[in-house]
Amino acid sequence: MPEPIFGVVPNFSDGRRADVMDAICDALQVPDARLVYRQADADHNRLDTTVLGTRDGVQRAAVDAARVAAGLIDMEQHRGRHPRMGATDVIPFMPVRDVEIADCVALAREVGAELANALDLPVYLYDQAALVPERRSLADVRKGEYEGLRDAVAKGERLPDMGPHVIGSAGATAVGARVPLVAFNAYLTADETTAKDIARTIRESSGGLPALRAIGFAVPERGCSTVSMNLVDFTTTGVRAAYDAVVARAGSLGAEVLDTEIVGLVPEAALSPEDAEHVRLRGFNRHTQVLERLIEEAT
Repeated sequence: MPEPIFGVVPNFSDGRRADVMDAICDALQVPDARLVYRQADADHNRLDTTVLGTRDGVQRAAVDAARVAAGLIDMEQHRGRHPRMGATDVIPFMPVRDVEIADCVALAREVGAELANALDLPVYLYDQAALVPERRSLADVRKGEYEGLRDAVAKGERLPDMGPHVIGSAGATAVGARVPLVAFNAYLTADETTAKDIARTIRESSGGLPALRAIGFAVPERGCSTVSMNLVDFTTTGVRAAYDAVVARAGSLGAEVLDTEIVGLVPEAALSPEDAEHVRLRGFNRHTQVLERLIEEAT
């Protein structure tokens, strides 16, 4: 019988320094775990990775990489266009094969305790692993980003679930458990104000599409803006529906969608070739970004 496979998708707050990113990715390569995907974005100043393996393997990979990142990334100096609060910003565990979400919740809480005790990192448990309902949303946990969280904790507010009650230069880490999601960005012929308006209109929290989270911000390096989306349940709101909602709202504001991108991996069922063409997808590689294909290689 095939061994159960866990996934972990750590995101780190450096997408510009090759030596730092290489050191982090080297740390993710441990026995019984395999780094199957890495993607850096200089505009966001962020590194997105995916590791598949056994329970012990993905746990060791996450902790070892967090240790390296804490030593190499100074959040006091970090600037990027993606919301962030720590050197190792988020560590979400996900079920991949013969694993229940409850198993990932237990693993997330165990890893959170290890980061707090062994690395002295403040840890916030989120999504399915949250200890309190108000911390299920990553956006709520990360509100104000590194600077806002640092100042709030210094006042005795928004204290971490685990670890020291002070936010140091490595920041804080959100550790959670979730099902596989789709990270989907749409680039626009519009300014940041328009992108924020579109994001606010289409996201679930504002009464838009269910299971859709979105933020908008400028991308001056490309001379455009983006609506950055997380489809937390693609069977409820998929890539095509999200794209169509962006196009409709953008059109009403006199803007157009230039192209789109998938960040990280997607389940095969989340993106058909017809969907990819419809949403003007750029830079997507079905051989390296479809989760099921990487599972086959990892086993």
